[in-house]
Amino acid sequence: MPIRAVLWDVDDTLFDHTTASTAGMSGQLAAEGLPGEYATVEEAVEAWHRLTRLHWARFSAGETDWQGQRRGRARDFLGRPLEDAEADAWFERHVAHYEAAWSLFADTVPVLDALAGTYRHAVLSNSALQQQHRKLTVLGVRDRFESLLCAAELGVSKPDARAFLAACEALALTPADVAYVGDEPDIDAGGAVAAGLTGIWLDRGDRGGRPELVRITALEQLPGLLAGDTRFGAPDTFR
Repeated sequence: MPIRAVLWDVDDTLFDHTTASTAGMSGQLAAEGLPGEYATVEEAVEAWHRLTRLHWARFSAGETDWQGQRRGRARDFLGRPLEDAEADAWFERHVAHYEAAWSLFADTVPVLDALAGTYRHAVLSNSALQQQHRKLTVLGVRDRFESLLCAAELGVSKPDARAFLAACEALALTPADVAYVGDEPDIDAGGAVAAGLTGIWLDRGDRGGRPELVRITALEQLPGLLAGDTRFGAPDTFR
């Protein structure tokens, strides 16, 4: 059955989250100073990335809510207790620096243009609706997607099959009609396959090592893959 719609991850797939996060934290440290437990800005930024992954996993597992994971990241990063209002204020200052560094990957708009009119498009993100709606709007691509579903509102996160199936339901399509594109092999591509979708791993870093997954290393390879070109690891029965 031909693919009729592409379901997209956002962060580090369409949007260069890692670069923005690094630049945002570096900017905040320049403005507010380096917390005492870190010897260098690089050490602090690495700790921020690690704590982000840790608290995001807690959020995805339902152990905390959206605001709770933000407060936890602030408290752990600064290494001291903070009242909720103080943690919220610190995080909002971080968001300002982070947003100043927002950018799409260079291949995002050209590929969305190339696929327009042939495939329907939607987003499924392990984030919050307000955050991702604002991000895609500021970056000028929100109107490219029919629907935007996020874990904070769904109550389930990728790779839970219920998240992928909810996105298919929003499109009124069966899982077999939908391809999911994301940068994480297990959370995105593997989760999509388990839910009955076509999972496509966008391996921008060319890590490889997952021969069971359909893999591309740049979005420019996606139109050919969806059209049935088997050079990028797609089985002959892809369509």
